[in-house]
Amino acid sequence: MSSAEMVTLTDGNFEQEIESSEGLAIVDFWAEWCGPCRLVGPLVAELATEYAGKVKVGKLDVDSNRLTSQRYGIRSIPSILYFKDGELVDVVVGAVPKSHLEQKIQQHV
Repeated sequence: MSSAEMVTLTDGNFEQEIESSEGLAIVDFWAEWCGPCRLVGPLVAELATEYAGKVKVGKLDVDSNRLTSQRYGIRSIPSILYFKDGELVDVVVGAVPKSHLEQKIQQHV
């Protein structure tokens, strides 16, 4: 996963990186111990590479960033949240195929 394509999100930078950004952003809410997160993570990284310059892609560790996780009501992980111009527009919960995540991007881009 290239740091140029993926943004590491925290409670401290979430507003600046996602809520104040223009265009489409997707955020992978995950945790190190989460098995399904380890399946979805590489798919999200591929999307970050494929949509570089078009879609902002970030990851937020729910264990280290509880405020943001609580604010968005994250109860199950992985949760992939889609933001358009800083507004939450879609949510995908659980391990899903890359094609499903990509469909959501196409829908909102």
